[in-house]
Amino acid sequence: MAKAYTLGLYEKSMPASLSWKEKLTAAKEAGFDFVEISIDETEEKLARLDMTAEERLELVKTMKEVGVPIRTMCLSGHRKYPLGSNDPKICERGMEIMEKAIALSEDLGIRIIQLAGYDVYYEESSPETVARFEKNLRAAVHMAERAGVLLGFETMETEFMNTVEKAMHYVSKINSIYLNVYPDCGNITNAAVTYQSDVLEDLKKGAGRITSMHLKETIPGKFREIPFGTGHVDFESMISTGWQLGVRKFVTEFWYTGNEAWREDLAFARNMMGTILDRQSEGKE
Repeated sequence: MAKAYTLGLYEKSMPASLSWKEKLTAAKEAGFDFVEISIDETEEKLARLDMTAEERLELVKTMKEVGVPIRTMCLSGHRKYPLGSNDPKICERGMEIMEKAIALSEDLGIRIIQLAGYDVYYEESSPETVARFEKNLRAAVHMAERAGVLLGFETMETEFMNTVEKAMHYVSKINSIYLNVYPDCGNITNAAVTYQSDVLEDLKKGAGRITSMHLKETIPGKFREIPFGTGHVDFESMISTGWQLGVRKFVTEFWYTGNEAWREDLAFARNMMGTILDRQSEGKE
């Protein structure tokens, strides 16, 4: 019988120079179930949205050959091309990225796209950018509905959407089963420190609408490149609460920063989170 959860690996935890076959193999060797592809704001990653039909088919074959699929997408390209931008050309590019990301997901078998919860990033937020974000978000959700691909808001590091509660404001407003929340444990832990609130109570506000969870370490004021076990995220209680809410898909989010022993980092993350998840799954289905 298959285990009760799946644990994925964020692509950027491995050297960018590796081929897809090498990345998927490294994930398999470390014991992960799937990989999360990154479509960030760099032209190199955005170019993936224009992969040819042959390239897409080749990647699907590689997944089958290795035995580890790509099943989620971290779509952070909207940081540069946000849906609420004051520049119509940037908005247009943001919507084009959304449409192409959904089409790529259909072709590769990706189930969940993690959306960046920004109205704008490099511009000043205003009532206009917020209204534009909501209008374009509705159009994006219709694209997802047509394709049958789930969208999940990442809880970000900025004020606009740094809690599950804030993400749920839009999820409730749009009211589509295809728009949900894909929370980042580290980001909401930092937000709870800032607001002096209870992070688990915030997580519970996404009940019934959480697609999956990013397991990421943080410290107050710092949101990335914090090694697991050196920050303040209580993964035990975060995973336990998520499990009670029905979350069964998790992704370890961390970064390769030049460490030659990066394969050991993969194994450490898999063992740390797998141990917690195994405890949850034993007799708690």
